[in-house]
Amino acid sequence: MRAALVILAVFAVYLNALLYGSFQFDDFNVIVNNPAVHSLDAWRAGLFSGIRPLLKLTYAANWSLSGSPFGFHFFNIAVHAASALLVLRLSETFMEKNGVGKGFALFSALLFALHPIQTEAVTYVSGRSSSLMAFFLFASLFLYEKGRDKRPALAYIASSFFFLLAVGVKETAVIFPFALILWDKAMGRGLRDSFKRQAAHWGLFLFAVLAILGSRGYNRFFTGIDARELSSTVLSNINGVAYLLSRFVSVKGLNIDPDLPVLTASSPLVPIEAAALAVLVIGGILLLVRRPWAGFGVLWLFLFLLPTNSIVPRLDIANERHLYIGAFGVFLSFSVGVSRVAGKLDKRAVAAVGAVFLLILGAFTVARNRDYRSETSLWEATVKLSPAKPRAWNNLGFAYSAEGRKEEARAAYSAALRLDPGYGKAERNLKALGD
Repeated sequence: MRAALVILAVFAVYLNALLYGSFQFDDFNVIVNNPAVHSLDAWRAGLFSGIRPLLKLTYAANWSLSGSPFGFHFFNIAVHAASALLVLRLSETFMEKNGVGKGFALFSALLFALHPIQTEAVTYVSGRSSSLMAFFLFASLFLYEKGRDKRPALAYIASSFFFLLAVGVKETAVIFPFALILWDKAMGRGLRDSFKRQAAHWGLFLFAVLAILGSRGYNRFFTGIDARELSSTVLSNINGVAYLLSRFVSVKGLNIDPDLPVLTASSPLVPIEAAALAVLVIGGILLLVRRPWAGFGVLWLFLFLLPTNSIVPRLDIANERHLYIGAFGVFLSFSVGVSRVAGKLDKRAVAAVGAVFLLILGAFTVARNRDYRSETSLWEATVKLSPAKPRAWNNLGFAYSAEGRKEEARAAYSAALRLDPGYGKAERNLKALGD
């Protein structure tokens, strides 16, 4: 019954994305205009020269079945539903350890399923890199936990296999063995036992790191990253992480292209943000000893932000989809915390408030999905939130142009050029409109 409710909830709030969703933004470079994923033969031909082979295989399979957005969106939503089911099972195990009823495990899974912060990883087709990686890691964690009950050798082998699949989707999955250590610590297990049971995972961790470093595709990927001073990268990422954390509560301000600057010097706000993040991390470490359920949520989130938002220079300082797997820890800890408070209150009143809260989150998710129904609607929503970002105006202009709305396109390109007179792409697009 609980599993059916989770699946129903996912498809209910993402139905409009399934029926009306379109390709957006990077989807055109990564999928629509990329012949390397337009057939399985093309995928095989580029298997050893690119990156993220398993992710591209899913794109090629989708495209081979149909090049329409429907199939791509259905796959993304199905992956999200499957992840939410695994979150339900993992939450039940975690709740049992903490003496919490299964009703709060359902609450945790529904938070994961319905919170609008997940839309970029689900409704945006290219967000699949985050959601599919998370699914394989959740499956790996689930099988790892199952190995403690029965057939441990088989379960641990299967768990390691899913970990490897996750790396094939997105290289940042290599952080997962550290997450296993954190999980075991929160479950009250010793390090020696954890490392013993995770031997295969750590072996694959070393193999994956060496394979990534030795790959031609990843060498090109890493050399293509913009050179930037380490101080600038760290300052920018501090600001980016603070922005991402605010998205858990700022559900009306979700933005596919937030206007976060590359900082070359500290601003008055950055030291405050850095201090707040440091307090959270240190607090998470301390809580892991005294209240493991609380420390787990904080550290799980920061652990999965580490590969994307720490010392690696990024063109886009922050993307909401990078919160997808980290949100699991936040929602799990939040649910345990709610259970501690709710234990002193009337159960029916708590259930009613929880249901209303989840319905509100679902409504915000439906509303956010409407922004993705066309390129125009997405970039109109984006420029409202990022009015000073030239790329957002340029992309809006391109969307208008594709619909034959030349005057509106001209105004959008002109807005981009007023913000950045040297923005060549907007200048070329404006010239292409003609007189």
